[in-house]
Amino acid sequence: MSDWGIALIAAGSAIAGSIVTGFLAWKAGHRQAGAAEHAGNRQADALIATVQATLDEQRRARTEERRRQVYADLLTAGQAWELGASDGEHQTLSAFHRVEMEGPEYVAEAALDYASAAGGASRDPVYGSAPARETYLKATRRALNET
Repeated sequence: MSDWGIALIAAGSAIAGSIVTGFLAWKAGHRQAGAAEHAGNRQADALIATVQATLDEQRRARTEERRRQVYADLLTAGQAWELGASDGEHQTLSAFHRVEMEGPEYVAEAALDYASAAGGASRDPVYGSAPARETYLKATRRALNET
């Protein structure tokens, strides 16, 4: 075989080896890119789940705080009505309606009983509203523990 023949075979082998090596490197690069993309997607999913859980917890805390304030406003207004405040009835009814909107139903029912008892206590101190107040407090505690 001539020197040119050997040189062509060697060059062809080098080129073929380069092509095979390049192809394998290209395949490996694509696999790595796919794996990196998959890992990035999983990381993004985990981050989104964490953010969503944080937002849900903040929403729950705001709801609980709003309810707590609404429920407390009725207690304050009811006590003012019992003590004979001139706007006690208006404050109590306004507070009751906020409780009614906030719910849940069993708290609204207990609130109505308490508001009625507070109004009766303002006209008749013997009547008293302590049992209705205690029932209302139990209902509000239950609702706050459920949120």
